[in-house]
Amino acid sequence: MDNIKHLLYNYLLELGVSESAAIYINMTALLLALFIILFIVDFVIRRIIRVVFQGLATRTRSNFDDIMIKNKVPRNIAHIIPLLVAYELVPTVFSDFPFWEKMVEKTLMIFGIILTLWLVRSFLNALKDFLKTLNAFKDKPIDSYIQVFMIFAWIVGVFSAFAIITGISFLQFATSLGAISAVLLLVFKDTILGFVASIQVTINDMIRIGDWISFEKYGADGDVIEINLATVKVQNWDKTITTIPTYALISDSFKNWRGMMDSGGRRIKRSLNIKLDSVKYLTQNELVKLRNIEIISDYIITRQQQINDYNTDNNIDKSVLLNGRNLTNLGVFRKYIETYTEKHSAINKDMMIMARQLAPTSQGIPLEIYAFSSDKRWQNYEYIMSDIFDHIIAAVTYFDLEIFELPNNSNFKSN
Repeated sequence: MDNIKHLLYNYLLELGVSESAAIYINMTALLLALFIILFIVDFVIRRIIRVVFQGLATRTRSNFDDIMIKNKVPRNIAHIIPLLVAYELVPTVFSDFPFWEKMVEKTLMIFGIILTLWLVRSFLNALKDFLKTLNAFKDKPIDSYIQVFMIFAWIVGVFSAFAIITGISFLQFATSLGAISAVLLLVFKDTILGFVASIQVTINDMIRIGDWISFEKYGADGDVIEINLATVKVQNWDKTITTIPTYALISDSFKNWRGMMDSGGRRIKRSLNIKLDSVKYLTQNELVKLRNIEIISDYIITRQQQINDYNTDNNIDKSVLLNGRNLTNLGVFRKYIETYTEKHSAINKDMMIMARQLAPTSQGIPLEIYAFSSDKRWQNYEYIMSDIFDHIIAAVTYFDLEIFELPNNSNFKSN
């Protein structure tokens, strides 16, 4: 080997070239030869690994090997062999330059650390893409775990590089950093908070990719499309993207609609306000008229019979309508709303269905529908709710009731 590395040097001396020039020309020629060898080795190794991976891809049912090729894992593996070859041949190239030999060796070692980190990152990205194709992992924050691992890997890599440059051992270099640990904690504060939050979010199953969340503080209302170590990305219904700090999910309150999506229906909870002065007792003639409304006809007949029996048994003086028990137009209307909602084809009959009267306000008496639509899709849900209230608002006048409205120009027109 010694003869080979000084072959050109000896030849140049025989030609009468100075010793100093012969050394530099010899080193330059060996360096050029090294580059050519590394290029050839890298090219050959890449072709071999590519053929091997493509052969595996065609023979296996799993698409993991295809994803590894897409993320350049084979390419990064191929670079390792030329790096090892370079590290072995550097002493031969720089045999007459000990200082540069050590510098180049340290440079190759640092590049080896970087190449290892690239390889690990590309493999983890391939693993992430593969896991996201599996139903069991589609909604898991895999990005957060990979980012945490890569942060520690980069820290170890940086420490190792500094240890190589300074010439001290890795453990000695790492322990010497204890004095600046407070600074490191301050620099990586958001990362640490995101890491802790990511673990808590996962353990408590607070949020998954694909969940619909509402976070008023950050103006987010849409589907979660990405969960990272530091941020959560939400695609709002207007297709804008809102970025939320991961630790905000455990420090602030937000709404996750997953429970609704997993249930049998989507809740309808809306009310309309009835004017107080339009509420009254129903006379016999008015009851006869309301019996023509089919869905509450049986209710009116049965209820009126019970009321008449009660008033008769207790000798109630019905010359005054207020005496005894009576039906009101508001009560009958509330029953109509409930019955209509129960019979609506788009309402889930296995979940709660209720029409209730809330406490009177300065804007009338709220009558609220509480039910669940069978179709949970937003557009269909809105259509169902609108369809129900279109009908109910139009039905108000049949019960001699009025919906409360704030005064407008039409209220002041003379008749």
